[in-house]
Amino acid sequence: MSENLNPARVNPLWPAALSLAALVGALTATVLRGGTLGDRSGLYGWYLLDGALFALAVVLLRRVRSTAVPWVVLVGSVAVAATGLLAPPRTSDDAYRYLWDGRVQAAGISPYDHAPDAPELAGIRRQAPELFPPGGDCTGWDERRTAAGECSRINRPAVHTIYPPVAESWFAGLYALGGRFGVQAAQLGGALLAVATSGALLLVLRRLGTGPSWRAALWGWCPGVAVWAVNDAHVDTLGALLLVVSLAATRRGRRALGGGLLGLSVATKLVPVLALPGALSGVLARRPLARDLVLPLATLATLALSYLPYLLASGPAVLGYLPGYLREEGYEQGRVERFGLLRLVLPDQLAVVAGAVVILAAVGWVLFRGDPARPWRGSLLVTGTALLVVAPAYPWYGLLVVALAALDGRWEWLAVPAAGQVLYLAGGHAQQLAYGAALVAVVAGAVIRRQATSRSDAPAGVHVAE
Repeated sequence: MSENLNPARVNPLWPAALSLAALVGALTATVLRGGTLGDRSGLYGWYLLDGALFALAVVLLRRVRSTAVPWVVLVGSVAVAATGLLAPPRTSDDAYRYLWDGRVQAAGISPYDHAPDAPELAGIRRQAPELFPPGGDCTGWDERRTAAGECSRINRPAVHTIYPPVAESWFAGLYALGGRFGVQAAQLGGALLAVATSGALLLVLRRLGTGPSWRAALWGWCPGVAVWAVNDAHVDTLGALLLVVSLAATRRGRRALGGGLLGLSVATKLVPVLALPGALSGVLARRPLARDLVLPLATLATLALSYLPYLLASGPAVLGYLPGYLREEGYEQGRVERFGLLRLVLPDQLAVVAGAVVILAAVGWVLFRGDPARPWRGSLLVTGTALLVVAPAYPWYGLLVVALAALDGRWEWLAVPAAGQVLYLAGGHAQQLAYGAALVAVVAGAVIRRQATSRSDAPAGVHVAE
């Protein structure tokens, strides 16, 4: 064989780059032709192809030993995010609520005061044809009639907003900077956040020396980021970015800053509160010190301060639709629809209690046995365990898991948001199967990693069974 054709001399960067290009092409087709929430049949095959190409690209990237890896990850992140900008939201209409809340705030009204279809906001509705289309048959998958007969692209137009104050500030900023572009402004904001998170991951991995740069591709090249963070423009991406920076600050010993950033993350979507035990990893393995209170107090103070302006303006209404949302999504005692894995072996009334016990056990493990040098590991364990236990139907909740998995390199946890995606498309009957498969993947990944660690730690000349 000619020396020029010797496979051993092929730069491993090229196979990774080609697989990344294939992934970008598949994501482009997914967004442009794959279907919508109103016609889901076209999404299944494309999502499977996207996931397979993503896995292949990351596996090939791991073989690359080059200083160019961070740049490849970043360029790939830009390309993957860009695919989400090619069409309006395909599988979620949440971004339209974001734009509405931003528009209401631009008019000097608290978004917590009125539901979108309230008579008091009739004038604003007339100025927002992209959110309340005049005329037409109102039959699109992202359209519905209000009680007054108006057509609206905002989901649940009869209820108050559910989003916390930092999210509301983001919505106000999106509308102020790009409101005339409609939903594209939210998508562009999502793309910027997604790429910024890739950059933050690369900086953390490099400057703290906690892992190889390829790990950032677990976030930046993830098909879910293109769909959930960019095309559907979910604000959870902002929470993920703030969480990554928060844990990096915590790792560097800057507890007040880390706690403040974590508070902002929680005030974006509430779910990042699950990362707090990770930020306190190992704190109970020794005698607690006064300085250990700095981070949780900074988190609480930031959260409270972020709510204060809206609380003064709207009072208890700042809770928005949260209580109703929890009932609607099946968290209500006596009508439990979540906790699918536990309900395989327990009655509904015990499943909630057992779920709380499992999550608290994960919290206890992290506080007593967690590694303070890797706070993201404990955050991933608690957050991922909570999602496995609760089994939410919305995959974008798992964006936090994707970011934490990228920090820690534990790729198996990506099965958790993937399970949410299956459930979101297939419906409630898939809950136990989807999250059961995710649990198997997480356990299998942990076993494989433990075996690999055992082999690498074995003394020279000692055979370790495969």
